[in-house]
Amino acid sequence: MNRRFILKLTGAAGLTALIAGCTPMMTSEPDIVDIAASAGQFTTLVAAVQAAGLVDTLKSDGPFTVFAPTDAAFAALPAGTVETLLRPENRDQLVSILTYHVVPGAVTSDQLAGQRLAVATVQGQNVHVDGRHGVRVNDSTVIQADIIASNGVIHVIDKVLLPR
Repeated sequence: MNRRFILKLTGAAGLTALIAGCTPMMTSEPDIVDIAASAGQFTTLVAAVQAAGLVDTLKSDGPFTVFAPTDAAFAALPAGTVETLLRPENRDQLVSILTYHVVPGAVTSDQLAGQRLAVATVQGQNVHVDGRHGVRVNDSTVIQADIIASNGVIHVIDKVLLPR
């Protein structure tokens, strides 16, 4: 009887250790891509990130700040623009546009408040950020700020940013 009890106890301890070992993965914060994919308002952005081959980059450690256009922002582009950009032959242009929405580092809205800045993007060009009355990035407005991800920050914007 003692032997069965010890076997059950050992099995339970092993199962507990296995569950404990998995717990950090199950409770870790979602990354930028996970949040965008689950939000429901970034389906076009997520499709574009996939078509551009940037998923692994935006799932990496970062940190990154992403100015994320909504589906409505993409819909406001001239007819056929999104479809054209998603074609494999236009991948370089799509990568350029998407990386223009990403800034190295995690920048929250309180760091932008009251300031006018030219901020270098991952694409290489600057975006102009005006944090004096809300936050504007070029000619877009941040409509939801500071969505914290495990590898950075997302700020939802109402227009697609186009490199000059």
